[in-house]
Parts: sequence; C-alpha cells; structure tokens
Amino acid sequence: MNPIALHAANPGPMTGTGNWTWLIPGRVPTLIDAGVGETPHLAALDEALGGAALRQVLVTHAHSDHAAGASAIAARTPGVRFRKMPWPARDSRWPVRWERLADGDRIEAGDEHLTVVHTPGHAPDHLCFWHAETRTLFGGDLVIEGTTVYIPASLQGDLAASLASLERVLALVPARILPAHGSAIDDPVRLLREYLEHRREREAQILDALRHGAHDPDAIVARETVIAHLEKLEHERRAARRGDVWTIINGD
Repeated sequence: MNPIALHAANPGPMTGTGNWTWLIPGRVPTLIDAGVGETPHLAALDEALGGAALRQVLVTHAHSDHAAGASAIAARTPGVRFRKMPWPARDSRWPVRWERLADGDRIEAGDEHLTVVHTPGHAPDHLCFWHAETRTLFGGDLVIEGTTVYIPASLQGDLAASLASLERVLALVPARILPAHGSAIDDPVRLLREYLEHRREREAQILDALRHGAHDPDAIVARETVIAHLEKLEHERRAARRGDVWTIINGD
C-alpha cells in the first residue's frame, strides 16, 4: 500500500498549515478525509487518480476541515460513496449520502483492507483506519507531532474517551501514523506515550489549582481543554461542580 498525501489547501488558525488527506490508489481508489472543497485539493486529487474513478471517501470525523469537502467531491464524482461513523448533529451539514461505519468494520481500500478503529475523544465519531500488514494507522486528529490535539468540551470532546483511545492505539503498537495534520509519525509509540503523560501532568496541575482555590475554568486557563479535564475528574468523583463553580472532592 502506497498512500498519496494530498494537501487540502486550507491553512488557518484552527488548522495550522492545513489538512492532509490520503489517497489509496488501486482496485478501489479510496480517499481518507474530504478536505474542504478547495480547488487546488480537487485538482491534486484528479491528478493523483490518473484517470481512475474515486470509489469512496472515508471520513475520520465530522469536523468541518475533514468533512466539508464531501459536497464538492460528490459534484465532481457522481456515485462515490461517503462513509463515516454517524454524528447526526453534524453530518446533516453536508448534503451527501453518508454510509455508516462501525468499530471493527473491514473495508476494501485500494488493493488492501483497512480495519475501522473507533477512537472518540477529539470528537465522538472519530475513527482511525488500521492497515495491519504494515502496522500503519491513518490517524485523523488522534495525535499530531509537535503539539497536542484540542479536546473541545462544547463539541462533545471527551478527555476520558481520548485517553482510552490513545491506550487502545498504543496497544496496536503501530509502526507509522499518517495524521490529518503535520508530518507523518514514524515513532508513534513514543508520541502516544508522551500524549498520555502530558494529559496526566495537566490533570495534576488542574487538581492543584482546585486545591489552592481556583474554582472556575477561566481562572485555571485554557477553558475548553480544562473543562474536558474537569468533566473527567467529575466522572471519577474527584471533583464536583455547583453551577459554574468547581471544587476538589476530599481525598484527592
């Protein structure tokens, strides 16, 4: 399997230098993530296909930079399949026929097969796609080299789920992760462990802030990520909230 990296031509404050999408050529030409419909991305896709017809688009999750290009691709390629795990509140933003994917599904892609791995946390519908023969993971927004992935509590981000997803992928012992942002990750076990350690360190800092009198996320800084941590601590009965005020539970 020789996936082709195609840039989505969408740099910005939330996307950094922009997204990578991944074309898997072969018997079933498959694109992982749809980009946002920018003309340079669509032109690069046509060139990489070399006259072959795109058969399917596998979307890692329904954030706009990964899914919004579905409509533009559908307009250029009638009959292409769009497949993802459902997130009804967001999937309806793009008027294509979404086909359901579920954890453990085995999908023909190119001349190979990929296995669907549900990895919620960054988004409830987040999927990775695993090629067991080469131990390659198409990682979406699971991890990014050089920075941490945003866990948006207001968009159903879930830190506890994110940690479980990182542990699940770590157990696969991937040799390579091809992410949607940043460079290919050739030492993914190291990076996955660093992510887990970073989250544990941040959690300890939040608990310490609560212990020393900080009672709302704005006082702790980085509101969205902090809320995700606080919700995890609440679920574990290590922190509690009354309205917008958070407190530590005795024993921590």
